[in-house]
Amino acid sequence: MSNSVTDPGNLSPLRLAAERRLREGKAPSTNSVGISLDALALLYRLAVAPDSSSDALKLLHELQTHQVELDLQQEQLKANEREYTQELDRYKALFDFAPVGYFVVGREGLIIEANLAVGQLLGVEQNEFGGRPLANFLAPGSRLALLGLLKKLRINGASASCEVQTGDGSRPLRIAANMAPGGAAILMVVTESARIMPGA
Repeated sequence: MSNSVTDPGNLSPLRLAAERRLREGKAPSTNSVGISLDALALLYRLAVAPDSSSDALKLLHELQTHQVELDLQQEQLKANEREYTQELDRYKALFDFAPVGYFVVGREGLIIEANLAVGQLLGVEQNEFGGRPLANFLAPGSRLALLGLLKKLRINGASASCEVQTGDGSRPLRIAANMAPGGAAILMVVTESARIMPGA
């Protein structure tokens, strides 16, 4: 037997929790694989022999403790999954319902994600953006400004902004952008602009 069985100073928090639950009779109902019939038969043979019965009891305790440890790990994994799902839902809501238009685009300007506000600004349903070039939703005269912004970000990764107009030319917009951490995407905020762009 390992020293961790007898020396509480060497036990992991998971092991200590499993030991405590076994002592208190509060072990969770087992969700993982139980002890096999072969293992039970071996334990029985060891338990009935006087010279190995003590080892059999220690081994049985180890198996039970390990089983409880596995069940506690499974409980923790499920709790973590619930927590991560709640966090993801929270951040998705923050993105979707932000009071300003927000895009995530690839380095070449293809839209990865867009929120509700940007759909309202451009007069497009949110689900129509995915995978399409952002330039397609702007006035033809605004596309060069957007291409310049993308190029600037790709070259030096600094913040950049430009003035554009909606595809029908009815609304002036300002795009402010940063390269996302890691440089795989560009984060853009789109707001209405007071500036009038002649010829856009």
